[in-house]
Amino acid sequence: MQGIKVAGYETATPIQEAAIPAALRGRDIIGTAQTGTGKTAAFVLPILNKLLNGSKGMPRALIVTPTRELAEQINQVVHQLAVGTGLRSATIYGGVGADRQIKALRHGVEILVACPGRLLDLIQQRHAKMERIEILVLDEADRMFDMGFLPDVRRVIKAVPEQRQTMLFSATFPPEVEQLASQSLIEPQKISMGISKPAVTVAHALYPVPPHLKSALLAKLLKQIDSDSVLVFTRTKHRADKVARQIAHAGFRVTALHGDRTQGQRERALHGFKTGHFPIMVATDIAARGLDIDSITHVINYDMPDTADAYIHRIGRTGRAQRTGDAFTLVTPEDNDMIRTLERIMKTPLERKTLPDFDYSPPPPPKPAPHHRNGSRPSRPAPTPTSYTKNRLAPRRR
Repeated sequence: MQGIKVAGYETATPIQEAAIPAALRGRDIIGTAQTGTGKTAAFVLPILNKLLNGSKGMPRALIVTPTRELAEQINQVVHQLAVGTGLRSATIYGGVGADRQIKALRHGVEILVACPGRLLDLIQQRHAKMERIEILVLDEADRMFDMGFLPDVRRVIKAVPEQRQTMLFSATFPPEVEQLASQSLIEPQKISMGISKPAVTVAHALYPVPPHLKSALLAKLLKQIDSDSVLVFTRTKHRADKVARQIAHAGFRVTALHGDRTQGQRERALHGFKTGHFPIMVATDIAARGLDIDSITHVINYDMPDTADAYIHRIGRTGRAQRTGDAFTLVTPEDNDMIRTLERIMKTPLERKTLPDFDYSPPPPPKPAPHHRNGSRPSRPAPTPTSYTKNRLAPRRR
């Protein structure tokens, strides 16, 4: 209760109202809830409540999650809500040295928030002991399936005691996740808050544009948005860097988040975005789930995502905690099928918008010259820069 007060919670969200009583009774749970609904506290509070009694200094609760960013965010919620309990937690994930994680395990923690790969390494090296685990949480199970982690997750499940409470949370349930749930949970209580539609607190708009004018339209939109927190999504890591450079050249402070960045770069990018030092962050779908930043006012899809589920999760980064938000999507003719799918899910046409002061008429640039028949090649373009600043491009290091 002290932690709840410190966190400023006053009213339980629907997922918390449904999940917390069942979790306190020790039931296994399958939870489906829209992002930004308070799901993390729905499993963290019952864990803390149970661990108040019993032994200390050994891992008794394990929360398995797909990404480092999500692990850190869950751990922040644990720290916030565990105020005054004396309960300790640690994060376990790859991409950084294991020394600090091993040290935390030696000092003794009751709660582990872990990504599967590094956790298995530390179990094998006997640094992480699983024999006292009483509660197992599998968070973002479908995301772990998408990222190829299900075999590792199965190995983690085998490493913890059979007598335990298990809570599995997943936005969608592909057959593999259904199978995992049936094998890992005993008579689970199913709690569904509905994930089939985007949050009602988000306003949607489509901006039709020729592909070659996407970046110019994005710059124009950014100039019209009065916000310190805009998240731009691209389909690929290369595109994220390219779009971030273009935004920087337009005079904005911007950072990028994607899988090719080191852990240190990711943490600096997230910290800079959260604090407002970078009002704009360009990201791939690695950031689409679990990013818990209430201040994001606008999500802009530079590229339409591949699935309706991915769209729902991307735009779920705004309109959180009952605030309102805007989702803008730059669309080209090839996106028409996905638009129809989204409109079926939302049972309403999505608004199409154009910017009155934007010139949609410039033709696409000429295509690069093909190879010559005699085997000679056209001249090579200059190297692509790999870092971006506000006013100039930094040369690529060799």
